[in-house]
Amino acid sequence: MSDQETKLNIDGESPSIQTHLGILQNVISRMASNSTSCKAWCITLVSAILVIVADKGKPDYALIAMLPIVVFAALDAYYLALEKAFRNSYNDFISKLHNKRLTENDLYSVAPIGEMSHLQWESVKSFSVWGFYISLAALTIITKAAAIG
Repeated sequence: MSDQETKLNIDGESPSIQTHLGILQNVISRMASNSTSCKAWCITLVSAILVIVADKGKPDYALIAMLPIVVFAALDAYYLALEKAFRNSYNDFISKLHNKRLTENDLYSVAPIGEMSHLQWESVKSFSVWGFYISLAALTIITKAAAIG
């Protein structure tokens, strides 16, 4: 075992452990906040596009609002996947701490754990992503249909 892989015997109340957990919790919170921001910005852009389309009397252009829906859905799924990966990292760290398997590399590394492509696909299948963006897309299509008459 190298010096980097030496198991550490640190109390869970240690300031270094608490700081590491705080950093992970802050990263997880930022990912959740970014996901919320994606939804807010998407609603804002879609609403603005639909208002401009309605103002110009061109309901055929309402489908332009689908572009930010698709882009923000992908971005939201990415942030949700990152949040899950950092939760995995947090849980792995806690498990190692309780099982006395914590190494120096674990203490000084803040990295997501998990296969990102798999996590992102799972995020797309999450109701918080598809439920929101499909509903927004359906409302856009209904608005276009109602504008045509």
